[in-house]
Amino acid sequence: MTTTTAPVTLDSIRDAAARLKGIAHRTPVLRSRTLDALVGAEVHLKCENFQRVGAFKFRGAYNAASRLTPEQLSRGIAAYSSGNHAQAVALAARELGTSAVIVMPEDTPASKRGATLGYGAEVVTYDRYTEDRVAVGEALAAERSLALIPPYEHPHVLAGQGTAALELLEETGELDALIVPVGGGGLIAGSATAAKGLYPATRVLGVEPEAGDDTKQSLEAGRRVTIPVPRTIADGQAAETPGELTFSVNRRLVDGIALVSDDEIRDAMRFAFERLKIVVEPSGATPLAALLAGRVESLPPRIGVVLSGGNVDADRFARLCGRAARS
Repeated sequence: MTTTTAPVTLDSIRDAAARLKGIAHRTPVLRSRTLDALVGAEVHLKCENFQRVGAFKFRGAYNAASRLTPEQLSRGIAAYSSGNHAQAVALAARELGTSAVIVMPEDTPASKRGATLGYGAEVVTYDRYTEDRVAVGEALAAERSLALIPPYEHPHVLAGQGTAALELLEETGELDALIVPVGGGGLIAGSATAAKGLYPATRVLGVEPEAGDDTKQSLEAGRRVTIPVPRTIADGQAAETPGELTFSVNRRLVDGIALVSDDEIRDAMRFAFERLKIVVEPSGATPLAALLAGRVESLPPRIGVVLSGGNVDADRFARLCGRAARS
């Protein structure tokens, strides 16, 4: 997808916020003196694990789906996703009185697939290591005449995702830095647009798993880089290449990318559970992991962190966070 104008603006994010009012949750911002002391900064945690469907993805999915014409809604919606966007589109479709068909990897965690089915969607699976999910999703949408809502390559999706950072900054005021997980790049593109639009001096930093550093490599190269399908516990960040639309934003607005290991992600999930009393999924925990592991250099005094989701079932959470997880 190409565009000659900015795909997302502060005004479009504010418009999305008005559309989402009363539909999406205004999620809490948590503080922890223990966390502040450990990292040496004042940290504000935007807890999107408390969002509807358990992740920020509902913001973008509903913002995009609610703008479809009555004729498009009558035919239904399609999407492709490793889990959270799948649930978000399924719930958005239900809220809008239409149907959804979701293309999901065969190895999607059972809790995410089950939740997607629970919202009333049809699920079609594919092999993430041998098939192209975009091609599968586009073919299905064309065959069934469905409106396709991609997880990040869509201006209305980006604007919806940016409302999380907008809410955070409305509550905290100016922050010195905003730290955000990076998968396909939609959340950080929307977040960076909101942050820089309100406070141009705010640094925007992304976090990726070490095995999935496609955005870091791309920013350093000045072009989109494709890597092998990442094998990481952060399944929501298992992207091979940044989106074209998201990269066009992020190369202008993102100030840097930090990398974290799977063990550091596990430690952050455990810290969030034991000390903050919240459950965060691996992808949602990567910014916290970067702080706790010292992966962010020259920490400024006031930091915002987007914990992007909490969709992890009890058995997997126990396996990942148990003291024997590293053995």
